[in-house]
Amino acid sequence: MNNPTTLPPTLLAWASRALGARPAVKDVSHPRENSRVWRLDLPRARRFYLKISPTAVMYERETLALRSAAPALGADGAPQLRASSAKDLALLLTAVPGRPLKQLELSPVEEARAHRHGGALLARLHAASDLSGPRRAEAAQALQAAADGAEGHLAAAGDRLTAPEQKLVRRLTEELRALPPLPLAYIHGDAWERNLMWSTARQQAGWIDFERSRAATAVQDFVPMACSTWTDRPDLRAACLQGYGRNLSVEEQHALKCLAAIHAVSCLVWGPKLDDPRLTARGRRTLDRLVAGVFA
Repeated sequence: MNNPTTLPPTLLAWASRALGARPAVKDVSHPRENSRVWRLDLPRARRFYLKISPTAVMYERETLALRSAAPALGADGAPQLRASSAKDLALLLTAVPGRPLKQLELSPVEEARAHRHGGALLARLHAASDLSGPRRAEAAQALQAAADGAEGHLAAAGDRLTAPEQKLVRRLTEELRALPPLPLAYIHGDAWERNLMWSTARQQAGWIDFERSRAATAVQDFVPMACSTWTDRPDLRAACLQGYGRNLSVEEQHALKCLAAIHAVSCLVWGPKLDDPRLTARGRRTLDRLVAGVFA
């Protein structure tokens, strides 16, 4: 696949067989090197997506989620897996109605409604999978795994953090390790506004991109919003948790703060690597809020 904007003929043929017709194809990949997604359109407004996962692990996570947990969100609450090819890391997916919430200009009332619906879907996802055996063990170790990655991020970030900031992150990391067991769940793992679909016509939400879904602690699914959208919109935080059906416990709120610190350092590492100033700025702002004691 030397040209990622062109759907390889073998995959077009594979998708055509699965769909029963040859679709019109349009590249809709995100502007990053490892994103390879094509929109497939058939007559009578039938739309699908063909996605090539960046890694085998992401392919396995997404196919597992779409087969086992995502169906609990309903036919339009998540993509349906029409076909998959482990050899090509390819997934053929149905379209979820609407557009990514990040791309829409909505009234504050409708934004809150979208977050409320998104939170309700997360609650259904979190309860959808059987967390037993290896999955329960994976979920129970999720916070420890997050804490284990902090020191590597700090080393890579170097002098992008001051000595007091490094000390704060290390303290919060140790506090994360010391927390009691928290509610476990099958999480989306990438719950940003770009992955929350909203149909203005149907007033209906849906989640896409399950390649980071896994067994973990439930609170980990709220880190993306807490470090971005909710920073200036506490009303959206309240709406999402209202839809979710409960507020976070005191221990979960503290875990969220600790996880945000690790996320901030990760942003300060990957932002410059990817030449993504917005990612860098998000990490810096999150860290500044933690230092100022205003992260909530």
